Formats: sequence, C-alpha cells, structure tokens
Amino acid sequence: MNLLPRLLLKWYDQHKRILPWRDHPDPYAVWVSEIMLQQTRVETVVAYFEKWMRLFPTVHALAKASERDVLNAWEGLGYYSRARNLHKAAKTVSEKFNGDLPRNLDALRSLPGIGRYTVGAIASMAFGMDEPTLDGNLRRVFSRLYDVTEFADSPVGEKNLWELAAQNLPKGRAGDYNQALMDLGATICIPKNPRCLICPLMKICKARESGAQDARPVLKPKKKIPHYLQAAAVIVQRGRVLMCQRPSAGLLGGMWEFPNARVESDPAGELTEAIRAAYQIKVKQKNALGVINHAYTHFKVTVHVFSCEAISLPDAVKLKWLRVGKLGEYPMGKIDREVARLLM
Repeated sequence: MNLLPRLLLKWYDQHKRILPWRDHPDPYAVWVSEIMLQQTRVETVVAYFEKWMRLFPTVHALAKASERDVLNAWEGLGYYSRARNLHKAAKTVSEKFNGDLPRNLDALRSLPGIGRYTVGAIASMAFGMDEPTLDGNLRRVFSRLYDVTEFADSPVGEKNLWELAAQNLPKGRAGDYNQALMDLGATICIPKNPRCLICPLMKICKARESGAQDARPVLKPKKKIPHYLQAAAVIVQRGRVLMCQRPSAGLLGGMWEFPNARVESDPAGELTEAIRAAYQIKVKQKNALGVINHAYTHFKVTVHVFSCEAISLPDAVKLKWLRVGKLGEYPMGKIDREVARLLM
C-alpha cells in the first residue's frame, strides 16, 4: 500500500465520523445518502436520511410511493430534481432488477440522477469495488496534496483530478479510502483556514510545502448573481387558498406555490397586472403580509407577499383550491412554506 492511503486509513480508523449510512448492509441506504449529500452538508442530511429510511425502507417502498409523498419527505433539502430522479430510478430498479441496486457500473450509470461521482461512491462503499470517486471535498484535498494549478472546475482540471483519485486506491479498501478523503475534507482540509497542523497528510502535501494551501483549489471567477424582485398573491376564500403546482421538470418541479410573478421595481403597484399576465387571474390587492428573501444557486429573490381577493379566475388545471389547514400535506419550496406560515 502506498504512503498516502496508509497514512490516511490509519487516521480514518481512529477518527472516522459515525454516520447512519456507514457500514450499512443495504446498498440502497448508501445510494440514498450519496444523493442527499450532493451539495448538502452532512449535519443537515442525517435527520433527513433517518426519516427517509423510516418512510421508504426499501427500493420497492420508494417505487410505490407517490411523488407528493417523496417531495414532502425531501422538503427543505433543496435541489428537488434529486428526489424526483431518485424516485424514477427506484421504479426502474424495482421493475428491472427486482429491487436490488445493480452492481454493473454501466447499469448503475444508466439510472436517473446517478453520474460518475455517485457511481464511484456506490461501487466502492456499497459493493467493495476498487473504484475512485470525486466530490467537492476530494477535489479540494487532491488539489492541495498535489498543488494542482489548473482550474479544478474546468474539463482539464477535472480530468487531472479524476486521474489523481484513481492513482492510490488501496485494493480492497477503496470504500474506506474514499470516505476517509471525504472526512478529511469536511473536518481538516476545509475550504478556508485548513487545519494543516493536525492533518495526517501534512508531510506529503505539496501545497502546504509551498505555502499555497489557501489558494487551492483554483476555481474560475464566479459570475455576479442576479437579484430578482417578485410579488406573490395569497387568495383565500371560505377556508381555502388558491395554489398552483409547478411543472414536473425544472426548478422546484412538482412543488406547490402561491401565485407569484416577477416585477420590476414596485411590487405593490405591479402586483395585479403581473398576476393577471402570469395566471389570467384578476385580483384586488388588500394588504401586505410580509417580505421574504431567498438565495438559490444561481440567483437571489426578494418576494413581497400580499393578501388579495379574486375578482375572476380562469378554468386552469394547474390552479387548485386547497384547505388552509391542509397545506402541510403539500410539498413546497422554502419561500412558499414561509408564505404559508405567514398565512397561518
């Protein structure tokens, strides 16, 4: 075994984090955890994972669940396409593979929502295969260990980092090795002010040797994030509130929302026309309920929420009157859940 995995695994055996999906006998649990962990902190994922496994303990259980129940269980984790893809993939695994996650890498890769990183993670952690993987933590660790100067988020940099990930895989312990790298990146080789003095790999880290650890990984300059202004209408009649279900594809697919629209500069003054244009609903504005700020990955929004009265409504399938007291049963994004709290 090479020096890198030897040092790393010795540290991991003593300091590895105790997580509910680690050493789990069911590959399904590893799969669920890896999808949840994409762009989400471990501390957040633990409670969601435990709840998910209670609700959908097997692939068959998930496959039989409704999209509404799946999205409700996922609500708050964000990036809802992950949940929809997991649901679709579970149906495929249930039908084609009798509920057992396939060990064939090409078959794994063909499932919705499973890319190169997830294939490597599942293969090594769930099936004990000697396969590399590369998430954000591993990109940072390898960029520092080998003092990589290419942009880590460029095709050339990505290719180089995957090659580095595959170089030192210890036969028979690739799963532990990959998880050790993840733990190292999450607890020691952190994005800012890495804890180099307690790192088990400090003596072989080239960026540390050259004093460049704070400058690695090298990333492309970020574009300025746009900020949009929106107005939302809360329309209540006889204990029911008018809601709209978003299309299955795209941002917040399948989630429920209050009628809303983007405005230029004056939410109160532009509300009625914006809602009419977006939904063919004619409303009379009553009073302001509140203002909600939220940041998505590629943009930010400020939503001004108004209580409104419906003057005329279209015969639109996507609009539905829901009981105010039952809103908790319908999956919503963070903004609309906050609007629902304002209403309650």
